[in-house]
Amino acid sequence: MCGNDGAKGPRICDWAAARLPAVWEFDGDEPTRQRWMLVRRSITKPDELAYFLASAPLQATLADLVRIAGCRWKIEECFQSAKNECGLEQYEVRRYTGWHRHITLAMLAHAFLAVTAAHAREKGERSGTLPTSWTSHQPRFAVCWQLPTDILRHRATTR
Repeated sequence: MCGNDGAKGPRICDWAAARLPAVWEFDGDEPTRQRWMLVRRSITKPDELAYFLASAPLQATLADLVRIAGCRWKIEECFQSAKNECGLEQYEVRRYTGWHRHITLAMLAHAFLAVTAAHAREKGERSGTLPTSWTSHQPRFAVCWQLPTDILRHRATTR
């Protein structure tokens, strides 16, 4: 099984791994890391293969590598959520400094919203609805921030 659940439930996959030989130019006489080649095959679509090259500590196991490779989906979901909720991709800059400032601010805003939503869930607060700027009424990701319904109603009636 792959590292994490997907949008449609658990990802069921076969994994194969091969240790690659040490490269003296990179590893020296006593390597501290091991290189791996991983192959993931979907059970439902056996013709689809995905390949990964990994560098891991010498004591890493195949289970460790599969778990880490499975984190990719969570990272992609996080970036997609930041694009949808915080305008991560809404920049028009000409230089690196402007781009870096925009990305930093958008990711900081996303982190704030995710932490705020997590604290609200821990307290058992009731979920509200999505912000009015969204056309969909369903959360797109587990980390979506939500405003209480009474605040949205108040905003809608005062405009």
